[in-house]
Amino acid sequence: MSATALGMIIFAYLCGSISSAILVCRVARLPDPRTAGSGNPGATNVLRLGGRLAAASVLIFDILKGMLPVWLAYRLNIPPMYLGLTAIAACLGHIYPVFFRFKGGKGVATAFGAIAPIGWDLTGLMMGTWLLTVLLGGYSSLGAIVSALIAPFYVWWFKPEFTFPVAMLSCLILLRHHDNIQRLWRGQEGKIWDNLKKKRKAAKEDKAE
Repeated sequence: MSATALGMIIFAYLCGSISSAILVCRVARLPDPRTAGSGNPGATNVLRLGGRLAAASVLIFDILKGMLPVWLAYRLNIPPMYLGLTAIAACLGHIYPVFFRFKGGKGVATAFGAIAPIGWDLTGLMMGTWLLTVLLGGYSSLGAIVSALIAPFYVWWFKPEFTFPVAMLSCLILLRHHDNIQRLWRGQEGKIWDNLKKKRKAAKEDKAE
């Protein structure tokens, strides 16, 4: 491994360790996403706690922190295997952030961002798969799980040299969704729309008072 490749892997981990969910919640004076809502510092939980604007800010930042280091590594002509490790490092930073006591999110948005420089056609397929699954099922976690399962096959079709690192990344995301998989199996997972409906109902009741 070259010094450049090692440096990019470390840089990717540090970028991933910047938890936008925690920072956005602090700025917006929202509850700490690690202890409120689902307890996951990610865009979906911030949507529950603070609404669409806060969640969109988190989502965009999380995508960019995965995209930037991988794009830089790609521009530096780092070999595919180390490029894949750079993507994994960004997601590991998001999941185990050194700046926030190693308690982070599940890495889905960061993984999307990390895959983007590999190919926009691949990124479009991944986002389309996630969106279609969420629209049909109503579960954000199910969208992430299905996307993670299918991602290695998409990559094998478009960019076969990245199949192994993306498969590793998918395994990491699936492991982080272990609890969600159990709740989905038991029928206990909350739909993404349910909390929005509750917030709208509460807002209407407040106005009525």
